[in-house]
Amino acid sequence: MSEKWPKAIFLIDEGENLELLKNIAGIILSVVGAIALTMIALHRHEPVNALWIITAAVCVYLLGYRFYSAWIAARVLSVDASRATPAERHDNGRDFVPTHRWIVFGHHFAAIAGPGPLVGPTLAAQFGYLPGTLWIMAGAVLGGCVQDMTILLLSTRRDGRSLGQMARDELGPLGGFAALIGTLLIMIILIAVLGLVVVNAMKHSPWATSTVFATVPIAILVGLYLRRWRPGRVLEASVLGVALVLFAVVSGGWIDSSPTLRAAFDFSAVPLAGFVIVYGWLAAILPVWLLLAPRDYLSTFLKLGTVAALAVALLLMHPMIKMPAMTQFIDGSGPLFGGKVFPFVFITIACGAVSGFHALVSSGTTPKIIASEGDVRLVGYGSMALESLVAIMAIIAATLLDPGVYFAINTGAGIVGAAPDAAVHTITGWGFPVTVEQMKALANDMGETSLFARTGGAPSLAVGMASIFGSSFGRGLLSVWYHFAIVFEAVFILTTLDAGTRVGRFMLQDLLGNLWKPMGRTSWYPSVLIASALVVAGWGYFLYIGVIDPNGGINILWPLFGIANQMLAAIALCVATGIIIKSGKVRYAWVTALPLAWLALITSTAAWQKLTSADPKLGFFAAANDLAVKLANGVLPPEKAAVAPQLIFNQRLDGWLTMFFLAVVWFVILDMLRVSIRFLRGRPVASSSEAPYQVSRLTST
Repeated sequence: MSEKWPKAIFLIDEGENLELLKNIAGIILSVVGAIALTMIALHRHEPVNALWIITAAVCVYLLGYRFYSAWIAARVLSVDASRATPAERHDNGRDFVPTHRWIVFGHHFAAIAGPGPLVGPTLAAQFGYLPGTLWIMAGAVLGGCVQDMTILLLSTRRDGRSLGQMARDELGPLGGFAALIGTLLIMIILIAVLGLVVVNAMKHSPWATSTVFATVPIAILVGLYLRRWRPGRVLEASVLGVALVLFAVVSGGWIDSSPTLRAAFDFSAVPLAGFVIVYGWLAAILPVWLLLAPRDYLSTFLKLGTVAALAVALLLMHPMIKMPAMTQFIDGSGPLFGGKVFPFVFITIACGAVSGFHALVSSGTTPKIIASEGDVRLVGYGSMALESLVAIMAIIAATLLDPGVYFAINTGAGIVGAAPDAAVHTITGWGFPVTVEQMKALANDMGETSLFARTGGAPSLAVGMASIFGSSFGRGLLSVWYHFAIVFEAVFILTTLDAGTRVGRFMLQDLLGNLWKPMGRTSWYPSVLIASALVVAGWGYFLYIGVIDPNGGINILWPLFGIANQMLAAIALCVATGIIIKSGKVRYAWVTALPLAWLALITSTAAWQKLTSADPKLGFFAAANDLAVKLANGVLPPEKAAVAPQLIFNQRLDGWLTMFFLAVVWFVILDMLRVSIRFLRGRPVASSSEAPYQVSRLTST
């Protein structure tokens, strides 16, 4: 027996040493992160180096994942890797499919990382770099990552039920039905904005269009390779798929340089909107293994590779941020969108910090393919932290541009004037000098005819990314870097659109199932086709609204997108808080209740301002009335007068939708409080819908 003691002591010492090293690493990360945050906060009137922002963000995310997510997984959620997931128990080869953890991570990251972490931070840069940067880091670690991981675990424990279903089952029929209807309508708005951003990025860009088109057959090929030809050969399929995607990017340049092929892929906004609509419908009806999962997985390589290349480039060039810490537009006079820095920086930046759309993916496709509860922390918290890092990269890329260039690209012609001379005169008058010659030279470098009024955030982000890559890897390839960045953004966004459409289909099927039971069967093909068509028709209408808007559409749809997205996050956190309380863990309810309270405050404030403000730049109804008066007086130019009735209707529709969403959110919050109080007082409430424990036969690898 004595001979075993030295080995036991050695093992104990080894464990203690490992824990000590982890604690020391945590202390170092805390100190370095605190120093970096201090540098960011104190550099108010002088340029700050972008490396300080990257350092602070990486330290914050690593600390959050290492400590906070582990504590939540163990204490609040009681994650159990031995428990069978719905992917294993209901494997049907279509929607429920046990999937390798890294493919699940790739799908989930690709599905949640749409336009939000790219476009939101880029647009919010009109306030300066500081407000958005701080919100991205704090919001993600304390709110967004927590929401994603929590909803994913709760849905996995409930047979992959959607957010609306969980609300109905756990809160009761009234609050649940309100949440289900509100969530579905919010979903329609979110997908429409995704489509608008990708259309604006691909519009009259044959390089981007041809490459994005090519990713669809490539994904189907990889899906067949893994499912039919070489099952389980993930590495082989990955190498094949990545090689084909990179070839598609390169060949896009050849197409762009060929007059004949360029004309074949040079589309205006309306035809591209049609392509996006058809693609969304196909992605919703085809088996998940055939298009959705492999396409998202492959796009993750492009996304992560680009983000890693950006990080390397920033380390090499360690540039200074050119945008001020805060601009004069924090007072609400911004040209990109109206509203003061509070609450609109928290509304404009959603997906990089907290996003309700993520809750739909976490209770939609991902819980149906995750093979082990042990993967929930990696997939839920980890992928959201990574997405937040993408948002940090986006705000750096946007704020590295000369502020005058930034505003010239992002401000609509209806605000600064259609003529280049008028635009630069207006922007220079704001205190951000820019010249026509400067914009012409930049457009020429990027291989474009003009960069004025390229609204939506994606083009300016591509210019920023191209400038970073050009400074580090060769300025002679600026046009290549620019179009690569456009492709990167378009692929980024489409992967969210396809997953969102499928999730919307699940939600609508559940709702229609209350009217006729067969429609509620997720994999019944008539229900699949009908529900998918209805969802696509809904967001396709709002996409068309944005496409025909002479101001680029983003100023109409993005504020509604932001408000709706954060309201959806509030609904998700309501459901999570109610379930945590009902499970007897009321002492941990603050984990989701605190971000819920913050989101309720900012969304209610923003919605109230959008509904009641008399400023046409801010209020939905004010904008509609102002446009109606101008139309009646005949002062609108012919091209704007032609679409004015549609825009007036749409602005008023946005107002009524905002009012409806606000009512739904507060109804759900009050219903959650009612159910929680009843439970704490020992009164009867709806029983838990958690599926019975079943031992898993799978081993997560």
